[in-house]
Amino acid sequence: MKATVLVRPKEGILDPQGQAVTDSLRQLGFAITDARIGRVIDVEIDDSDRAGARATLERMCEQLLANPLIESYEIVLRENGT
Repeated sequence: MKATVLVRPKEGILDPQGQAVTDSLRQLGFAITDARIGRVIDVEIDDSDRAGARATLERMCEQLLANPLIESYEIVLRENGT
């Protein structure tokens, strides 16, 4: 099973990269209110059970992929053929 994990700074957490992008886009004339910078992590898991794969990914996020104190994460699961 394939998965994508999206990791972003939590609301209220300083995001210097996001602020730099926000400022630059505004200077270029784009009317935006905010930009947040995060990470995309693609993972392939040897587990055909969606619940089991999700549980494994949750553990991965809590232990390594995200810092749960300052980051939030979103898990998107898909079958290997899609």
